[in-house]
Parts: sequence; structure tokens; C-alpha cells
Amino acid sequence: MSGQSETVMRILEPALVTVALTFAVWLRMFFSRVGEMKRQRIHPQAVATSAQMAARMSDTRAADNFRNLFELPVLFYFGVLVAAMTGADVPVLLAFAWVFAASRILHSAIHCTYNKVMHRFYAYLLGGVALAGMWLVIAFRVLTQ
Repeated sequence: MSGQSETVMRILEPALVTVALTFAVWLRMFFSRVGEMKRQRIHPQAVATSAQMAARMSDTRAADNFRNLFELPVLFYFGVLVAAMTGADVPVLLAFAWVFAASRILHSAIHCTYNKVMHRFYAYLLGGVALAGMWLVIAFRVLTQ
């Protein structure tokens, strides 16, 4: 594998971990929703909208977290794509990407289990700072090439 290909593969690894996390949370959401709907005998049409879902379902942690995985991570995935396309292979960029991925795992673990808001906030903040650092590195690399 060439040096450029190895760089692309390294920057894709934290993105793949974040994708795997998204699928794991999706499965958790699916099984918790279906289980609760069966236990409470909730007809699917009774929860056709998010407002109806929130009113009828008692455990929305996984669904709430699943939505979170499509907020800041959108900028993360785009940043990974830009980094891969531009060959931005600086170690600090990879470190920021891994910190972001790890913070999302921590955030999801907190959100889908005991859901202590301040603990979740610190994980979210860590990820936001890592993402901002990642984009600063990408911007510097793109603008100085």
C-alpha cells in the first residue's frame, strides 16, 4: 500500500468506528422501541410522529442519542473526507479524529444508560473541541497548500 493510501486508511478508521457506533445505537433504539411498544401494546400508528412518540414512549434515550449522531458527526464525516482527499496526514489531525470518535462513544454510553446530563455534556464538549481542532488543522492545511 502506498503512503497516501495508508494515510487515507488511518483517517478513515475513527470515522468507521463512529459509523459502527451509529449502527449500534440504531439497534439499541430498534429493540428498545419494539420491546416497549409490545409491552405497552402501543399500535405503530399511535407513534407516527416524534411528538406522539415522545408522549407515548417512556424510554427515548436511544432515539435521542441516535438523533445526536447526525448533528456534530456530520461535520466530522465531512472533515474526514476533506482530510482524506487533501492528504492531510498530520498526526494531530488523526489524534483529534480519534478523540472525537471516543467522545461520541462515551456520550452515547452515558446517554443510552444512566443519562446524567452533566456527564453527557462533558463528553459532548470534549468532542466539540476535538472537532473544532480537527477543522482548524484541515483549514490550515488546505489554505497553505
